[in-house]
Amino acid sequence: MQAATLPFSSGWRWIQDGLDIFKRQPLAMLFWSLMTGLIITVAYLIPLFGQMALIAAMPILTFITLNSSRNIIAGKQMMPGMWLAPLRDREARRSLMRLGMAYLICCLLGGFLATLPFMNELVAAVRTDGSIDETALLQAIRSPFITFGVLYLLISALFWHAPALIGWHRIKLIQALFYSMVACWRNKWPFLLYGVSWGAIFLAAQLLANMLVGLGLGTGVVQLILTPVNLVLAAILYCSFYPTYMSVFGVNYPTQDPTETPFA
Repeated sequence: MQAATLPFSSGWRWIQDGLDIFKRQPLAMLFWSLMTGLIITVAYLIPLFGQMALIAAMPILTFITLNSSRNIIAGKQMMPGMWLAPLRDREARRSLMRLGMAYLICCLLGGFLATLPFMNELVAAVRTDGSIDETALLQAIRSPFITFGVLYLLISALFWHAPALIGWHRIKLIQALFYSMVACWRNKWPFLLYGVSWGAIFLAAQLLANMLVGLGLGTGVVQLILTPVNLVLAAILYCSFYPTYMSVFGVNYPTQDPTETPFA
């Protein structure tokens, strides 16, 4: 699989392309945004195991998202039965489940490696009577969070393109991780712009919420206003995953008619 090297501006272009996909079928992608949010909420209601299951399910959720965008680009109206259609392929489903377990293991290992060097500081935040010094704990967890953030960037690069490579092209897991890492490295600057841009967009939404509260609106009213905004932003974010893949690996399909389904 040959990965294209794209200019820095492609990071913003991916977001614009995601918006274009969203505009084609906004209700369908809002539905998926709502369902994904519900899945995340339910997962966090189940201590530890819920979060672990959510992490393991991420490749499958990503693959469903990619397929929905592919169908929308192809001019197919997303119907209820189409969302889980990509998982009917037994081989693809099993491969994605294995990818999910690998993702979970990498995240757990990353958390362990990020925490281990700072265990003394974390333990010191617990007083002899068993109570927790919150100030000391906040200072102690800062370094592990930063370390894990750096490690997670590497993990994300490994797994970013892997669901599509495995689900669509039947590439073996190790090869898919390698191709994904190479593709992300070649396009590190566009991905930097992509990540910074999305961070700025969601930060702007939060600042808008704070401004509305400052103007005297109740938190309940502000939440009512911001909920659909966040759903729309999340839907556009999900739509933008597909352009990040096709613009990098679409070079393997130079004769593909853009109005047709990119993959058979």
